Amino acid sequence: MAQDNWAHKWIDISVPIDPSTLAVWPGDTLPSFEKRMALANGDSANVTNLRLGAHTGTHIDAPSHFVAGAADLESVDLARLLGECFVADLRGCAVVSAADLRQAAIPAGTKRLLLKTDNEQKNVWATQDFVEDFVGLDVSAAEWLVDNEVDLVGIDYLSIQGFEQPDQVHLTILGAEIVILEGLDLTGVEPGPAELLCLPLRLVGVEASPVRALLRPVSA
Repeated sequence: MAQDNWAHKWIDISVPIDPSTLAVWPGDTLPSFEKRMALANGDSANVTNLRLGAHTGTHIDAPSHFVAGAADLESVDLARLLGECFVADLRGCAVVSAADLRQAAIPAGTKRLLLKTDNEQKNVWATQDFVEDFVGLDVSAAEWLVDNEVDLVGIDYLSIQGFEQPDQVHLTILGAEIVILEGLDLTGVEPGPAELLCLPLRLVGVEASPVRALLRPVSA
């Protein structure tokens, strides 16, 4: 019973990796599942091969995604990926700036920050078509994250920076070894303090990995 109560408090904020519905970044590998063995075909077991990119669905970016010689996925401190976080309300912003972050009532000392944006109102996860006008950060917001010593920042679509925007947002954040958590589904999540759990696959020599991200709201 205690275990059930613990589990029921958590909200799954990752998106399903469904090859028939999930959008991917333009040019990225579309996920596919191949049944190598199937009980329905008389085989002794079901066995599936997966084909997908490291940045599929809800995923984290390690610094090596944009910074040569920087830490790769295997070197990311897992302590950054679980613990207290804050869900900031950035709805109403076409692009998130430092001024927007300053006005978002983010508690001083926040180490894990999730950004709830108008991507929810845009229903970005309701279509397999890539949504080009999603909300991302500008460079001033990236610099704010560095100045405030954030360890992890998450956002509710496939990239922390806007489509066809300069890479300086990624470079600024990852250059400071801040982990980026992209592809969140924050639909129905209330802004405020919470606990976060998001763990990647233990992939060696890569810059990113899909994660299963869970959130548990806590009383302020």
